[in-house]
Amino acid sequence: MNLRQKITEDMKSAMRAGDVKRRDALRLLQAALKQKEVDERIELDDAAVVAVIEKMLKQRRDSIAQYEAAQRQDLADIEKFEAGVLQAYMPEALSDAELDAMISEVIASVGENGSPKIGEVMALLKPKLAGRADMAKVSLLVKVKITG
Repeated sequence: MNLRQKITEDMKSAMRAGDVKRRDALRLLQAALKQKEVDERIELDDAAVVAVIEKMLKQRRDSIAQYEAAQRQDLADIEKFEAGVLQAYMPEALSDAELDAMISEVIASVGENGSPKIGEVMALLKPKLAGRADMAKVSLLVKVKITG
């Protein structure tokens, strides 16, 4: 069963159980997936589904920060719940040690051809880390490792 089918089955389960909040969060996800398929005229594979979920998670984190700054905890709680539902479909996150090792490996491979550039390293890391690490954090780690 691919990720898209799992999301559909989970939504059906939420509907049967009467879990309105979970159903609504999954409907938002399905709508975003369908919109991406229609816009690009493709059928999404698991990697593309993870990319859509990652984008939605980033939007939720931004919204949570804004709602909390505006002291709207009720809205922040809704966004946190949706983020939790979305996070369940993401691949297992890498540990800090695994992430550090992967960054060092890529920097070493790029460094063989001269001094490594942050853009080159990030371009090689992004497909390997899709959904498994926060790319903003990865970017900071790469900058620290390259600049020393």
